[in-house]
Amino acid sequence: MDNDKAYFTKLITIYWIDVFTRVNHKNTVIESLKHCLPRKGLAIYTCVLMPSHLQLMCRAKKGFELANKIRDFKKYTSKKIFKKIRQETKSRREWLLELFSKACKHLKKEEEFKEWQEGFDAERLFSDKSIYQKLNYMHNNRLVSKIVYKAEEYLVSSSRNYAGLDSVLRLVLKPHRLTAVR
Repeated sequence: MDNDKAYFTKLITIYWIDVFTRVNHKNTVIESLKHCLPRKGLAIYTCVLMPSHLQLMCRAKKGFELANKIRDFKKYTSKKIFKKIRQETKSRREWLLELFSKACKHLKKEEEFKEWQEGFDAERLFSDKSIYQKLNYMHNNRLVSKIVYKAEEYLVSSSRNYAGLDSVLRLVLKPHRLTAVR
């Protein structure tokens, strides 16, 4: 993996579980991403949090490795969300805890729970064309799924940044300056 290059990544929950349907779980991911931007060497160009996965166009800043940043992010958010789920009184709690626990059965290292699938998809963005293809896919996916009528209506998406609206995350680059990092 070329750490100074931009990648399209997808982090997926185990069994594609819709974990991020609750505001407190979404906020955990958002706050973790905000923390990773200035302190952990992660440059994020676009971001969309779906109910069962997180899509990013990102790169590791100089001196950092993207795989390590993603691993640390997943580990941290998993612990935080697991703790929140344990404190919930809603009926989904037992179901989620059972599935997170079941996902650990095959692991060599003893763990109590697992929220994210192993690894992450990382597709190198070689050109401006590939960047804009992924950008359109990320921002318009909610339209295809009929979740929103306009991409910028989806609150946990960088499409709000690109539309000039308030957003939960500040992007590294302004939309008109998004180009392939060569």
